[in-house]
Amino acid sequence: MLRVAVVGSGPSGVYTAQSLVQQSVVPGVRVDVLDRLPCPYGLVRYGVAPDHEKIKSLQQNLRAVLEDDRVEFIGNVEVGVRGLTPARLLELYHAVVYCVGAARDRRLGVPGEDLAGSHSATDFVSWYSAHPDAAGNGFRLDGRSAVVIGVGNVAVDVTRILARGADELRATDVPQAALAALAASGVREVHMVGRRGPGQAKFTTKELRELGALPGTRVEVEPEDLALDPSFADPSALPAVNRRNLEVVRGWATDAADRSGAGDAGGSGDAGAAEAARRIRLRFFLRPVELLGENGRVAAVRFERTEPDGSGGVRGTGRYEEIEAQLVLRAVGYKGVALAGLPFDEARGTVPNEAGRVLRDGVPSAGEYVAGWIKRGPTGVIGTNRPCAKETVTSLLADAAELAGRPVPADPVGALRDQGLEPVAWRGWLSIERAESALGLSLGRGRVKIPDWAGLRTAAREDT
Repeated sequence: MLRVAVVGSGPSGVYTAQSLVQQSVVPGVRVDVLDRLPCPYGLVRYGVAPDHEKIKSLQQNLRAVLEDDRVEFIGNVEVGVRGLTPARLLELYHAVVYCVGAARDRRLGVPGEDLAGSHSATDFVSWYSAHPDAAGNGFRLDGRSAVVIGVGNVAVDVTRILARGADELRATDVPQAALAALAASGVREVHMVGRRGPGQAKFTTKELRELGALPGTRVEVEPEDLALDPSFADPSALPAVNRRNLEVVRGWATDAADRSGAGDAGGSGDAGAAEAARRIRLRFFLRPVELLGENGRVAAVRFERTEPDGSGGVRGTGRYEEIEAQLVLRAVGYKGVALAGLPFDEARGTVPNEAGRVLRDGVPSAGEYVAGWIKRGPTGVIGTNRPCAKETVTSLLADAAELAGRPVPADPVGALRDQGLEPVAWRGWLSIERAESALGLSLGRGRVKIPDWAGLRTAAREDT
């Protein structure tokens, strides 16, 4: 029997487990999926916006893998704590696949970034997704204007949540404290700002169009911003998704006088009504250079106007403008975090590897593998993790004969308990699910997430 530990229960981890148990090359593979949280599913639970129910339904596919008899979910186990090092894991398992993602957000590196009211979009997502690390942080939403820096799907998500009415989120699993804060929000204007043009933006067209479908919200685009983009006049060289994005943005820019009730790509339903309660302003070719503060809190963002440099990038023009903001969220990408005991490429934010095999000093390390963002960097969508996991599993299976010859404990979970850890098994997760359903019922809502470590661990113990 080949015993494999997969560290991380998000899509890349679960797809790795699935590839291992569904292959026929090496019979008798058993997989333990470890996670530092007592809950599975990773970013599908804690990164997908609560109003994206179709994407969140992917949890059911991941669940089917974790309920396989050859797979065990072991939550509340953090590698690097209480002696559970990568070296120790190799004593407990024949092979270990690290699928730990890219947990750190990229910073802007500009003055004022650490003012109160300036946050990473990652932290904001964690807050409204009830990640236990975010419990108690909260966000002040009493200001009138917010700036979201970035033009990817995360930027679109946080912009949409800021502009969406709390009544529409009440039917989701958003935690009660976040729902109350969003209901009382004073934010009436959200600026989503990118340093390049709409032709280079990273959001998907479906996500973009959702902004125009928000009730009581008007979407605005500055025509002069679009005029700077060379692809505005001739988008034929762009990938299909970028051409579609440009069509949507062009519609908002050129149909600003009458968006109400339009049903085409640039339409925004009743969002174009003059009495719209909120505005979303999409801005392009602006690079943040400083966050300006008053009394220790952010009050505005200073931007430099950029222009295409002729080679796919942008350059500064020496012209500046300021946008009022009492809340700033940066959504400019993710980066992997080093795990003590594993090699790490700080510049790339990944573990050095060759087809998933971890490289130590350029040489494959027996029994150690990576998959997902920690392997390739934060690129692609959820489905991209499937072929990535298969490549890693192919490498692992090719090494299986050598790996299986090393003795490992018959009960690695018992060994974890002996080290003072308190693993949460699958039945503990099912107990958390029941507790969240009960919490929602008590609030007159559907299932509501438990947002704190203590509550999750208490619920997990009620598994009898």
